[in-house]
Amino acid sequence: MNRQAQAAVMFLLGGALLHAGTTDLYLRYVKSGLQPMLLAAGVVLVVAALATVWYERKRARGGHGGHPEPRVAWLLVLPVLALILIAPPALGSYSAVRTGTALQPPYGLDPLPSSDPVRLSVVDYASRAAYSHTLRGRTVRVTGFLALDAHGTPYLVRMALNCCAADAQPVKVGLTGQLPPVLRPDAWMEVTGVYAPRVTRDPVNNGVIPYLRVTSARPVATPADPYDETWNK
Repeated sequence: MNRQAQAAVMFLLGGALLHAGTTDLYLRYVKSGLQPMLLAAGVVLVVAALATVWYERKRARGGHGGHPEPRVAWLLVLPVLALILIAPPALGSYSAVRTGTALQPPYGLDPLPSSDPVRLSVVDYASRAAYSHTLRGRTVRVTGFLALDAHGTPYLVRMALNCCAADAQPVKVGLTGQLPPVLRPDAWMEVTGVYAPRVTRDPVNNGVIPYLRVTSARPVATPADPYDETWNK
């Protein structure tokens, strides 16, 4: 692959990173805290590509041309164009039911606000329900997507990540109580309910899965950031 083709690939990749980093697209790949680094990487690639083109033109004017390269090398641009044009879906119920819950005992829990219902993330609710008594008598509101196991047991799930989508793992909350008549995997729901003392074990890794007794539920749109980062803050 010649230098001009390399510069084109670098420019497109840098442009793709800048495009993703200035929109919500990057949240499909990495956690929100990495946005500045993603933008910086995009700028570096674009500048390097422009510098390469400038250097090659200067060298060509000096009569130091390179060897021609096969045109098939330009096919390397296709994956970069796919990154720009096709946004992959966030990990969902298919991954959740095949991966063990990532819930771990928390290092500490912040005090809950006095108002009800208290809005919690899936990770926060699961941590409190499984490892503390702070939810007794409280009404909570939690948002996540639905997953159904092989037996049809419904779970409210959020994929938690440390760095990027490649290391995302599910945190699951079992649902009981007043559930909607039709449960569609991957549908996002805002669930209002109360703490349920029931706890079960994930058949994949024997991890703890607490339950939530649902009093009401409504469908919601997929959030801009589909992943939950609260577990490693």
